[in-house]
Amino acid sequence: MEKILQVKDLQVSFTTYGGEVKAVRGVSFDLHKGETLAIVGESGCGKSVTSQSIMRLIPDPPGKIAGGEILFKGKDLLRLKEPELRKIRGANISMIFQDPMTALNPTLTIGEQIMEGILQHEKLSRTKAKKAAVEMLKLVGIPSPEQRLKQYPHQFSGGMRQRIVIAMALICKPDVLIADEPTTALDVTIQAQILELFREIQKKTGVSIILITHDLGVVAQVANRIAVMYAGKIVELGTRREIFYQPKHPYTQGLLQSVPRLDIEKAELVPIPGSPPDLFSPPAGCAFTARCPYAMEVCDRVYPFSTSLSNQHHVDCWLQDERAQKLASTFV
Repeated sequence: MEKILQVKDLQVSFTTYGGEVKAVRGVSFDLHKGETLAIVGESGCGKSVTSQSIMRLIPDPPGKIAGGEILFKGKDLLRLKEPELRKIRGANISMIFQDPMTALNPTLTIGEQIMEGILQHEKLSRTKAKKAAVEMLKLVGIPSPEQRLKQYPHQFSGGMRQRIVIAMALICKPDVLIADEPTTALDVTIQAQILELFREIQKKTGVSIILITHDLGVVAQVANRIAVMYAGKIVELGTRREIFYQPKHPYTQGLLQSVPRLDIEKAELVPIPGSPPDLFSPPAGCAFTARCPYAMEVCDRVYPFSTSLSNQHHVDCWLQDERAQKLASTFV
C-alpha cells in the first residue's frame, strides 16, 4: 500500500521548572493511503503530542521537536518554514480536536467557520465556498444545511457540533485527518454515530485517518492498524486482529484485560498495577519493567530491539527476542 505519511524516530521534549520532560522518545510509524491507524495508550503516554507534532503545533518554548523526520508525500514537515506549513495545514492535513464544545468560535456562524478554510486555501468566491459548505454539512449528516449555516454554535447539540468540526476539517478534502479523542466528550449513543460517520466519510473520500484514543472499544470499531504507546514509545504495532487476538507486549495484554467484556459472563477486570514512569529521567531499559509481571533483569538495563512477528506486527519486548538470555548473561 502507498505510504502517505512516515514518522521516523520522532523526539519531543518540554522544558519545565522541574526539568526536561521527554514526552516522545523515538516514535516511528507509517500511515497508508485510505487506512485508519489508531494510536492508543494511557493518558500522558505521548499520543496527543505525537499528533500535534505532525501538524507542527507544539509551542516552542516550552516544547521542542528534538529530532526525527515527518515525511508527507516525501517532504519533511519538520524542515518547512511557517508559510509553507500554513499551505499544508487544513488543505492536506487536518485535525479534529478533543472537545467540540470549545473547538468552535461562539461569536461566528458555523457557515463562516466552515468556509474559512476553503476561502483561505482554494481562493474561491463566497458563493462557491457556501455551496461547498452546504455539501459538506450534508456529508456529515446535518439536516437543513442551508438554514443551519446561519446559526451559531450554541444552537447545536454536542454531537452536532462534533459533526460541524469534522466538516471544517474535511472542507478542503485533505489527504490525512488526525482525530484527537474525537468522541471523549460525547455520550455512548452519539459516539457510535460519530464513529459510523468516520467510516462513511473514509469510504466516500479515501482520506487516511490517525485516530488518537485511550478507548479500545473505539479502536475495535474503526481501526485497520493499532499502535500501542507507553511512556513516549510505541511498544507494539499491528493489525486490529493481531493486537486484539495475539497481543505480545505485556502492556498491550494489560490494556485488554482491563476492558469490560460483554461476551464473557462474570468476566473479571484486571487493572495494571503501579504508575507510568517519570519522564524527567526515563529508564534506560523498558519503561514498563516496574509494572510487568514477566520482567527480567535485562529489561531494566537495555531497551529491547523491535521484533517482527509478521509483516505488520512488531513488538519491543525482550520476551519475544531470543537474544535476551544471551544479553542477560553479560550482567552476571
